[in-house]
Amino acid sequence: MADRETRPTNVWSRPERGTRGPAPERSRPQITAAALALADAEGLAAVSMRALAQRLGTGPASLYRYVGSRDELLDLMADAVAGELDLSGSTGGDWLDELVGLALQSRDAHVRHPWLADLNDRRGEVLGPHAIDYLDHALGILAPAPGTAGQKLEAIGLLGALAVLFARRATGTTGGGGRSAQAAHLAAVAAEGRHPHLLAALTAAGAPPADRDALFVTLLRRLLPAMLGEGAAEEQGGGGVGPRDQPSTGATPIGQETPVPPMPQ
Repeated sequence: MADRETRPTNVWSRPERGTRGPAPERSRPQITAAALALADAEGLAAVSMRALAQRLGTGPASLYRYVGSRDELLDLMADAVAGELDLSGSTGGDWLDELVGLALQSRDAHVRHPWLADLNDRRGEVLGPHAIDYLDHALGILAPAPGTAGQKLEAIGLLGALAVLFARRATGTTGGGGRSAQAAHLAAVAAEGRHPHLLAALTAAGAPPADRDALFVTLLRRLLPAMLGEGAAEEQGGGGVGPRDQPSTGATPIGQETPVPPMPQ
């Protein structure tokens, strides 16, 4: 298997199928969809060319006519999930509302596909056409926002990282009972008097939000404007994705010194 750093091409730079040989029996999208279903059912470790061939009722050698390696299959899988995000909405409105909406979509994609975060950790910076569409759409949303190109890419990266974090929490526990018990335990420990800073913080903060969506949106609304130099975002009642009172102002596009954000985050 070729090393990613020396591989001269990626799976999207070649035709889906060679011109020689019998007529194609399958397609890359069909193979990718089967791989997604396998990963959703059994986890990323279960995805091998042999297991995928068995699922499709064919031999492993036949799959290599469409996909050169397991690495390429993983690239196709990640990009297929990026393609699940709806990028049809127009940009140019309230950039924070639109970016929060994109973040919620990204988080939901990671909840549907819990293996995706581990896959993105392994893949490095291989971006397929859907992932590039996502990145361009996010930058389009941020066009009227303040901040430099590098800050905007960092903001998209933060959006993706928070989407992964909240998706992992959503799939790792059920309901809010665990969080409530943890908060009660911290309050009891703080009340013993040996942790005055913790007691003061818990008293000032009040009860944590039971709704993870509200907490996710609140964090994004506070962090993204601060990263882009706009200052703290206004708090929204109930943590909803409502319009903000103050319009945003001008900015710019892309740069290589900033890491590519996790996708589809």
